[in-house]
Amino acid sequence: MFTGIINAIGKIVSLEQRQGDVRITIDVANLGLDDVRLGDSIACNGVCLTAVELSDQGFVADVSTETLSLTTIGNWQTGTGINLEKAMQATDRFGGHIVSGHVDGIGEVVSLHEDARSWRFCIKAPANLAKYIAQKGSITVDGTSLTVNAVTGSELELNIVPHTMIHTVMSDYAVGTKVNLEVDLIARYLERLTSQAN
Repeated sequence: MFTGIINAIGKIVSLEQRQGDVRITIDVANLGLDDVRLGDSIACNGVCLTAVELSDQGFVADVSTETLSLTTIGNWQTGTGINLEKAMQATDRFGGHIVSGHVDGIGEVVSLHEDARSWRFCIKAPANLAKYIAQKGSITVDGTSLTVNAVTGSELELNIVPHTMIHTVMSDYAVGTKVNLEVDLIARYLERLTSQAN
């Protein structure tokens, strides 16, 4: 479980093809792995990955074909910067919202512009996810917990404050950038409950 509050920006060190799936090595920069053990989860651009090897500089994770098909990991290259968040502990502050690290789909940045000291981003989500996105609701973009300012069809507008721009990979976004999206978990459960009630 995660909160969508990014701890550090890491970098991809290597991507190794392994019989159809991929093993990746990630430099965690200043994340700090003193409290991370083998088998622990770390969110990488919003994707929950399991640490299968640990070093002072980073960790190694295996990425299945399922994860490759549903996320932007297939676009990552050596040197790609990624948002990192360690799994939440019971004593942590709950600064964002409930984030599972299970990506629902890939969105695309369709516009961005400065707004005073902030930035406005418009992201097009897959049409099948639009029903889960609500104005002033929560969404996770590349692992970052954000508030949706407005929704028009399957496009959502976000206001990104300077702190978020500096401490996430959002400063690298341009029109056409593909991003991992995770919709609000509560909305998904509500849909399932109401569909079973009929």
